[in-house]
Amino acid sequence: QVQLVESGGGLVQSGGSLRLSCAASGFTFKKYALQWFRQGVGKERELVAGIGTLSSDTIYADSVKGRFTIFRDDVVNTVYLQMNSLKPEDTAMYYCHAVYGSEIIRGQGTQVSVSS
Repeated sequence: QVQLVESGGGLVQSGGSLRLSCAASGFTFKKYALQWFRQGVGKERELVAGIGTLSSDTIYADSVKGRFTIFRDDVVNTVYLQMNSLKPEDTAMYYCHAVYGSEIIRGQGTQVSVSS
C-alpha cells in the first residue's frame, strides 16, 4: 500500500521546537523528491521546505529559513522537518508530499499549534 504517514505534531509554546516525521511505504522512496507543506485555517497551502534525491538539494520558504531544517533518511524511508524557534504564525496542518515526475503522493497531515 502506497502511503505517507506524518507524526510529531502537537502543541508547543512560542520559541519551542518540534520534529515532524513522515514515514513512507509501498514505493521506492529514494527516487522521490520530498516536500513539506502547511495550511493554516483560512489560508492557502504553502510549500515550507523541499529536498531532492540528493540531501544537499534543499529549498525553504523565506518565512522558515534559518529555523526549519528538512532532511531525509533513505534507509528508514522517512523525511523529517526539524522546526526550531517556533512562532504562533507557524500554526497549521503540516503535510508531506513525495514527488516523482508527475506523480504526487500525499500524506494526511499532522497538526502543529504554537501558543504565544
